[in-house]
Amino acid sequence: MKVLTRKATKADLSAAHQLIYELAVYENAADEVVLTLEQFTSDFESPNPVYKLHVAEITPKDGNPVIAGIALFYFAYSTWKGKMVYLEDLVISQAYRRLGIGEQLIESVFQFARDENANQVRWHVLDWNEPAIKFYEKLEVKMEEEWVTCKLEKDKLYLGKR
Repeated sequence: MKVLTRKATKADLSAAHQLIYELAVYENAADEVVLTLEQFTSDFESPNPVYKLHVAEITPKDGNPVIAGIALFYFAYSTWKGKMVYLEDLVISQAYRRLGIGEQLIESVFQFARDENANQVRWHVLDWNEPAIKFYEKLEVKMEEEWVTCKLEKDKLYLGKR
């Protein structure tokens, strides 16, 4: 099976959006997905896109290419490190796991970071996601247990108006 890792095009967005939903189902959080395909596409096509997207396209024996995985990432800035790349999600369709696609996709993000002279690539992984943790351990990444992820949902963004 041939695998091609490349920058996404608009034609890839529907398949990528489906993979995002597949990830949410895997993480038992399908009801938390509010991102529509329309918004996903608008953000991709924006004059200043808020995210970058790489896809892993495979061509099975039948010859019909399939988007088997995605890496969604964007620039961030660290007060200690400077320019960095934040990997929001690395998603491989369950049907295509263990074929080396994750390695190819994450390497494409690392190459992007090198090309952009970023000082770091950072991401999160759920503490119960053993397959992902084992994959990242093979890459010799630093797992920082002392950091706690904080987030504030849209309905809470209006301080004093709760």
